[in-house]
Amino acid sequence: MGNLLYTIAVILVIIWAISFFGGYATGDIIHILLVIAIIVVLLRVIRGSA
Repeated sequence: MGNLLYTIAVILVIIWAISFFGGYATGDIIHILLVIAIIVVLLRVIRGSA
C-alpha cells in the first residue's frame, strides 16, 4: 500500500510540474494534490522506508 501511495505521489508531482510549466490552467485542486503528494513523500522519508 505504501509503495502505491509513493507512486501516486510521484505521478501527481509530475502532472503538477507539467501543468505549471506548461501554462495550463488546472485550478486549485492540483495544488491541493501536490501538497498531499509532498506530505506522503516526506512521511516515507521520515519513516525510513523510502
